[in-house]
Amino acid sequence: MGLEFPNPVGLAAGFDKDGRHIESLACLGFGFIEVGTVTPLPQEGNPRPRLFRLPADRALINRMGFNNEGLGALAERLKAWRTKNTSGKVLIGGNIGKNKVTPNEAAESDYLKCFDALHPWVDYFVVNVSSPNTPGLRALQEKAPLTRLLTLLQEKNRTLELPRPILLKIAPDLSDNQLDDIAAIIGDTDLAGVIATNTTISRKGLNTPEAEVNAMGAGGLSGAPVRARATAVIRYLREKLGKDAVIIGVGGIDSPEAAREKLDAGADLVQVYTGMIYEGPALVKRICDVTPTLR
Repeated sequence: MGLEFPNPVGLAAGFDKDGRHIESLACLGFGFIEVGTVTPLPQEGNPRPRLFRLPADRALINRMGFNNEGLGALAERLKAWRTKNTSGKVLIGGNIGKNKVTPNEAAESDYLKCFDALHPWVDYFVVNVSSPNTPGLRALQEKAPLTRLLTLLQEKNRTLELPRPILLKIAPDLSDNQLDDIAAIIGDTDLAGVIATNTTISRKGLNTPEAEVNAMGAGGLSGAPVRARATAVIRYLREKLGKDAVIIGVGGIDSPEAAREKLDAGADLVQVYTGMIYEGPALVKRICDVTPTLR
């Protein structure tokens, strides 16, 4: 993407939504940190409780609902951080979304606002249309609305002196036909690549008793149960996209072996979140120690 990553291990979006902890997180050894998902207006997210651990499955269920302080707060915080940190040793991705109150017909406006405000302060963008926790959001993954959204963002991007790479974050629950559409859209809109994958709405094959899982309610499942499906999506998309598009692999990475599985399937970079919750921050170094630095 025209970027040099210090190492291939990144922090997935959702952990530091508001960009409050970039300096501390960089000290853990991440090569890149993805802030957000951010929305134009602040929003509280879904009612609590909205985050649950499934220790028997090394998994989490969350229905946070894009809780964040809003675009203005994040942009100011990133601006201040950039002013102090000019070395660029850790790269920053901006994960952008729409407010819950914004209808899908007007979603493009929210994404464009986020793009405009964050463009000076991030190294790449991620368009998040795959969270299961904002009603109707995943409908934007369908071919027509997604093509329109990405086309508008790219048209804006091309008018800028320094265009930013834009990636699309997708759900693991898409069918092969839908993945074919995603691959075609990435090619048609000249997107930099894809992040595979977000959380799943599936509850198949869990060790946690079904009654406990049902009591937790709706939300996206992350962690070890997503590992195999995320890897399969990466492998499928790599075959469809060829070697030039970037794929960032995420989903069930809780060991160097799990990270290597994603890279072997075709990912260029990896991201962790739930794996770090269960393994601790040393997971980043453990992966880097066995994974060659990218150039």
